[in-house]
Amino acid sequence: MLKNYFKIAIAVLKRRKFFTFISLFGISLTLTILMSLTSLYDFFADPGYPDTKRARTLYIPRIMLTNPEKGWTNSGPMSYYFYKTYISKLATPEFAVMTTEGGTFNTYLGTKKVAIAVKHTNADFFRAFDFDFLEGKAYGQQQVDNSEKVAVISQGLKERYFGDISNVVGKDIHADSDKFRVIGVVKDAPGSDRYTSGDMYLPFTVGKSDLTGTRLHGGYLMTLVARSEAEVPAMQREFQAMASKLKGDGDMSQVDVHADPYMVSFTRGIMRTKAGGDGYLKFMIIIYSGLFLFMLLPTLNLVNVNASRIMERSSEIGVRKAFGASSNVLAIQFVIENLILTLIGGLIGLLFSWIAITIFNTNGFIPNADLTLNLKVLFISLLMCLVFGLLSGVYPAWRMSRLQVVRALKAV
Repeated sequence: MLKNYFKIAIAVLKRRKFFTFISLFGISLTLTILMSLTSLYDFFADPGYPDTKRARTLYIPRIMLTNPEKGWTNSGPMSYYFYKTYISKLATPEFAVMTTEGGTFNTYLGTKKVAIAVKHTNADFFRAFDFDFLEGKAYGQQQVDNSEKVAVISQGLKERYFGDISNVVGKDIHADSDKFRVIGVVKDAPGSDRYTSGDMYLPFTVGKSDLTGTRLHGGYLMTLVARSEAEVPAMQREFQAMASKLKGDGDMSQVDVHADPYMVSFTRGIMRTKAGGDGYLKFMIIIYSGLFLFMLLPTLNLVNVNASRIMERSSEIGVRKAFGASSNVLAIQFVIENLILTLIGGLIGLLFSWIAITIFNTNGFIPNADLTLNLKVLFISLLMCLVFGLLSGVYPAWRMSRLQVVRALKAV
């Protein structure tokens, strides 16, 4: 039966080429955008190189200090004092990481000035994030303690600074009026990851940050890595218990700091509520509402197109009903025909999505971006095709099923 429905659907599509073009164009364009957005969200939200341990990692991007009486608020990354006094003394994490969010060194290649994105980290940085070492290795605790001027650089910086040289380990790189010995080269991290992206990674002890102050604010992002996913809730509870006892700096008497899963740490920063919520639910409601509204407009348009196409077949419907075909059988047939049309549009949309993603990955809009059409994205895409097909096909089919035989046969 499905084979017959498929043959009928193809015949109908060939018969009204203009309607078919309009329908396929709307479906494929809508699904291309939805698939591309799904792949982009998957790239941001799911674990990926080099941040592959997100399932057992909590992120602490900022600490907020407040003076409720005067209405003052100061929010930003944390200090080395905060790490040394509180973070490093937590018992549950396997290890804790501190890294600067950004920083730029300048160097010259001939007469050309080149900016180098620098991160200062502790030694556990390379335990938390699984960088692919193309040459050499990471610096260890002893090198950090000794404030050795050693550097791990990205493949991109190696190519820009040293050119076509096979091995640069042991060579010096001059930056910001200083000299660092290269001990490792890693595959470039995506530019969208504030915790890992950079051109050059240095021990935090060779940085210019004040390591003797006692203020909570500073220049470091923190992450906590548990021994297993099962220990993450306990790690979060221990951190929040510690955070609840913190006292502010000077006039800023209230302290608000959280260790969250990756996406929650993101939404807490941009969707924070007055009640102190993390904003994750609100963010997801906005995302899904936006997708629903985005699908609603082309769906309504496709409903009208399908209704017109089906009602043009009223004579066929009348004849089939006169020979005993039930309304349910006819309705199912038209829904399946619409699903076939949607799946064809989905395949075209998949091709367009692959082209769009390839362009996105190579145009440098997000440096080193690696969007993919993986199994998860393909599954969501297939689900969207089915939902899109059902939404746009059910109403015209239901309307057709209520068509009276006599009225339908008038068109014969």
